[in-house]
Amino acid sequence: MRVKTVKAVGISIVSGMIVFSLPIAASAVSSTASTTINATVGSVISISTGTTVAIALTPTAGGVVSSASDTVTVSTNNSTGYALTLANSDATRNLVSGGNTILPHAGTQASPTALAANTWGYRVVSVGGFGATAYSAESNNGSSSSTWAGVPATGSANTLKTTATTASGDTTTVWYGVKADSTKPGGTYSDTVTYTATTN
Repeated sequence: MRVKTVKAVGISIVSGMIVFSLPIAASAVSSTASTTINATVGSVISISTGTTVAIALTPTAGGVVSSASDTVTVSTNNSTGYALTLANSDATRNLVSGGNTILPHAGTQASPTALAANTWGYRVVSVGGFGATAYSAESNNGSSSSTWAGVPATGSANTLKTTATTASGDTTTVWYGVKADSTKPGGTYSDTVTYTATTN
């Protein structure tokens, strides 16, 4: 018996039977992978000061105390804050005018004392032994009872502040005082101190 086959667009007629040819569906195959994005933001810190503290004295035989302040400003994005320290720029720690000097005061940050004649020092309210009482500038005060510490030498910095979080324009007021009597020759006596702000 002869078999006649007619093909037409996916339909076959075989021996009088119609057979539909359906396309075979492909099975979907997939694979996944993940990537972690780490953006490391470094800690930064900046510090600025008033650059110059001007203290004027008109000495007397018994000595007078004058003082003025410096403002130290620190900003940091460090989440655990920063530490601020103070030290002198050299080992002698003297205020110098030509061959004349005003010596560093003997008081310390832990145990500040009233300035001796012809010495200079610093104080920061609520730090060490300075106490929390507000302090105002003195001008030729012959009966001063304010207490002071000598600025430590390079390599022996004192910590003025420690914080525990980020800071934006955080300020610390540092006072400097000088006591001079009339035995001290006139002139501008100068020295340089260094503040260091370090992330914790």
